Amino acid sequence: MSLVIKDLGFSYTDTPVLKNICIDDFEPQLISILGPNGVGKSTLIHCINKILTPTEGTVLIDDVGVTEYSFKELAKKVGYVPCSSSDAFPLTVIDTVMMGRHPHSNRRSTESDLEKVYGVLKTLGITGLAMRSFDELSAGQHQKVMLARGLVQEPQILLLDEPTANLDIKHQMEVTRILRDLSHDNGILVVMISHDLNIAAKYSDKVILMHEGEIFAIGAPEEVLTEENIHEVYGVESRIVIDEGRPHLILRDPEYSSGGK
Repeated sequence: MSLVIKDLGFSYTDTPVLKNICIDDFEPQLISILGPNGVGKSTLIHCINKILTPTEGTVLIDDVGVTEYSFKELAKKVGYVPCSSSDAFPLTVIDTVMMGRHPHSNRRSTESDLEKVYGVLKTLGITGLAMRSFDELSAGQHQKVMLARGLVQEPQILLLDEPTANLDIKHQMEVTRILRDLSHDNGILVVMISHDLNIAAKYSDKVILMHEGEIFAIGAPEEVLTEENIHEVYGVESRIVIDEGRPHLILRDPEYSSGGK
């Protein structure tokens, strides 16, 4: 598997959303895309999975332009888990997750497909939800089921838009740890958008920090998540401490400093 992005640009109108995005070939690992709202994180993901067509540059998967793949062929290589929404399906969880096997099936699901689905449910700790109706689940359960649907696709590249958005802190850590372990153990490139800098710093192999439609910095968490970079990109003061070899962000608010409010 290889993913290469060359001089990528995208514009909805005359105003560019993405500019000069270049990413070299990444080995299987967990990469977090970070940055404020509106910097193009989701747009970048959508250019990789062919939801959007770049206005400039190219996205290459296994040395083939993304636009040259049919959607079904691309789905064998790239899985996508969108940010949780209010969408609901009148299906059981098992049938919802089984939808992820579509790129590999010829109309009918097989016993092997079912085994793969139950294997992913077990990995995520939601086997007990198998026969529940998807539209009766909580927001956090929805998110885990959608993640299961992406994993059962058996992609070489898994793209996730805020996969822990509706989870409590324990399950945020659990899901992100699972994603990291899957990337290492199964040889998958996992790319996730996150707004939680500390979760990203704790588990990611690399982080991509975006600013104004461009890549501001890319590298190991301790290289990218510095007090200077956080101030430049987010416009906030912070203090970085190193915990178990990983950076941990402590926000500083002058309005609530000692002697203030």
